[in-house]
Amino acid sequence: MSKIDKKQAILDTALTLFVSQGFYATSTASIAKTAGVATGTLFHHFASKNELMNYLFLNIKQELATEIQSKASNKGDLQLNAEHLWKVAIDWAIANPLKQEFFQQYSMSPSIAAEVRQQAMTGILSFMGELITLGQKTGVLANYPLSLMLEGCHGQYLAATRYFLDHPDKWQNETHKQASFSMFWNAMKA
Repeated sequence: MSKIDKKQAILDTALTLFVSQGFYATSTASIAKTAGVATGTLFHHFASKNELMNYLFLNIKQELATEIQSKASNKGDLQLNAEHLWKVAIDWAIANPLKQEFFQQYSMSPSIAAEVRQQAMTGILSFMGELITLGQKTGVLANYPLSLMLEGCHGQYLAATRYFLDHPDKWQNETHKQASFSMFWNAMKA
């Protein structure tokens, strides 16, 4: 197994174990054993379990952001663009339930460092801040503090994805799909 394959095996195993057993119940030794690598190999790639969790979280967040941005629509209408991004984000969550479960658990965990959350919210998802700022400048969105708006968007996304992961058939229902976006949009509009 190559160095890259070992690192990926560690990440894949950690993701599965963190979701199925929880962060605290999952030891680095169990991750290494299940991944088929030596514990020293795990520590070669990640200095600690926290570093591994942060790396996994930021990678998943980046994967989501890349998916959203790759399918971005610039129709000129802020609400239509936001709706498109919302639907792409939830489609990604439905298609990647294990990653979304980890994201759900870790993003709301007291274990996540403030700087890691900050990097995810204002770095990786900077396009969301730009979209909100544009909406505020044009008077479409409420003029609340940007950091609060971003946290509100994050909370709405987590609530919606939790619901749709629990009820995947509802995401296929246009009424539910539209209602989820309307709730998200109405929380922000002016």
